[in-house]
Amino acid sequence: MALTREQVEKVSLLARLRLSPDELDRMTTQLTAIVGYVDQLSQLDTTGVEPMAHALPLVNVLADDVVQPSLDREAALAAAPKHDDECYLVPAVLG
Repeated sequence: MALTREQVEKVSLLARLRLSPDELDRMTTQLTAIVGYVDQLSQLDTTGVEPMAHALPLVNVLADDVVQPSLDREAALAAAPKHDDECYLVPAVLG
C-alpha cells in the first residue's frame, strides 16, 4: 500500500511537525516502505502462535510492597521553603 504525500502531510500536521517539501518527499518514501513491511508481516500464517505482550517472559519486576512507618509531619515539612503547621505552602496556580 503506497501512501500519498497528502496523507503524510496530514500525519505531520497531526503530529505537529513542520516538514520541508524535501522532508515530506523523503518521509512519504520511508513511510510507504514501512507500511510495505507491515503488509508483508500480515501475510504470515500465525495460527497457533500465542500472542505476547513482551518478547521476554517477565514476571513482576517490581519490589514487593512492604508496610513501613512514614515520616512524621515535622520531618516532611523541614526542608520545605514555606509551610504552615500542616502543609506545604505554594503559589496559587489557578485564579
